[in-house]
Amino acid sequence: MNLAIKDIRHNLGRFALTSIGIGMLLMIVMGMAGIYRGIIEDATLLINNINSDIWVVQHNTRGPFAELSRVPQNLIHRTLAIPGVVTARNFVQHTIQRKNNGKRLRMTVVGLDWPVDKGEWVPLIAGRKLNQNHYEMIADKSLGLRLGEKITLGKNTYSVVGITSSMISSGGDGIGFFSVQDALKIQFDKPGEATRLEKMSRVARMEKSDRGLKQPGLIDFISQDASQLPGLAKPQVSAVVLKLSPGANLKYVMDTIEGWGDVSAYTNKDEMEFLLKGSVEKAKKQIGLFRVLLTIISAIIMALILYTLTLDKIHSIALLKLIGAPNWITLKLILQQALILGFLGYGIAYFLGQKIFPRFPRRVILSGDDLFQLAIIVVVISVASSFLGIWRALKVEPNEALN
Repeated sequence: MNLAIKDIRHNLGRFALTSIGIGMLLMIVMGMAGIYRGIIEDATLLINNINSDIWVVQHNTRGPFAELSRVPQNLIHRTLAIPGVVTARNFVQHTIQRKNNGKRLRMTVVGLDWPVDKGEWVPLIAGRKLNQNHYEMIADKSLGLRLGEKITLGKNTYSVVGITSSMISSGGDGIGFFSVQDALKIQFDKPGEATRLEKMSRVARMEKSDRGLKQPGLIDFISQDASQLPGLAKPQVSAVVLKLSPGANLKYVMDTIEGWGDVSAYTNKDEMEFLLKGSVEKAKKQIGLFRVLLTIISAIIMALILYTLTLDKIHSIALLKLIGAPNWITLKLILQQALILGFLGYGIAYFLGQKIFPRFPRRVILSGDDLFQLAIIVVVISVASSFLGIWRALKVEPNEALN
């Protein structure tokens, strides 16, 4: 007869509630690891799918995934002149928050350099890639937009021609893919009144200048839209993405770009490290701290429960000692109960996690390594938490059975 199983049956209600409580705590520990894995997967998914060799960004910045970066659109012509560069694409990324159909819509806008990049690398679950340079978009399903739906951003209306899945930015926002020109229009869109005031300000400055007094025709010239003034540069993009030919000298290309002085060059691996060592690194430390605290709390709760169960069995343990039963029988009883409690809690945690985690706003990815690591931790805390009950059991004297 297994004394641990017999005692569990005797205290089935308490043991079941304790197992559920431990399971829910372990589910949160499990979820913390899954959330961190999901954050890394979401943050690096865009960089991995773009699959570039070199990112050309603003000088002394770390690129669009780490901070604000601005480079001119015509930079692609310079980079294409470097031996070994096969393709050069403008890249735009920024985040917007608007209202759509009365609901809040927060979206990370990514610009594709159409027609060089039509979004063929974007994993579609419905629809198609971009077929024209304007007024089309590919939306992640987390944005809640339907295929064929039209959405107004700024002064233009865009049609959803494709739906993708799990294309999430490092901030957890769904990504909307537009052409580079449309992405820039969305980013630098200004109300009509702001445009009018800007024109009036330019005209007023020109009227007060000597050149405006000598050449009145300049006043009419600068009253045009900023986009029509040849002296003003086009809006700048976030980066230029380069793909090299097989066998090309990566160091030579990067040294050439670095020698220009107005831009910096990083490999795809560098950009990923900048991203992971930024906001993702802080999330990792915070989640790791919560995991440690919850693990300690689980161990304390298990120790107290086992100690309480041991107190309830003081008379039985004393009786066992009185009839000459060795101490290892009592130790085995408490240790087995601790391990059963831990494994039941782990099983409940995994079962509940499979049902609850898919409903989380962020992806929760449970890897085999994390699950195995947690299983080892559960065994360790089960054994460690049994020590308090074992200590109390060893102090029981046989004559206590006569009381």
